[in-house]
Amino acid sequence: MPEMPSPLLVVEGVSPNQSSRDYRYKRSEYAARGIAEYWIVDPILGRITILEWVDGFYEEKVYEGEQAIASIIFADLKLTAAQILQAN
Repeated sequence: MPEMPSPLLVVEGVSPNQSSRDYRYKRSEYAARGIAEYWIVDPILGRITILEWVDGFYEEKVYEGEQAIASIIFADLKLTAAQILQAN
């Protein structure tokens, strides 16, 4: 059975007592799969971290409060960090 293609976007919620895994270890797993963009939703710290695959590395952007989210996958997205965190 052929391997499934990688998703374009992954959204992860930070698990209590697992922030190291969610912020560090998954980054290398997703890089190995070639995932173009992934989001880390952290209700504890009240922020959204978006990592975009650029020239072989993830570039990180952090969004808080009423900052509008900028996504390379969903260019027309109209959400703020606060709106995403409220839905959590």
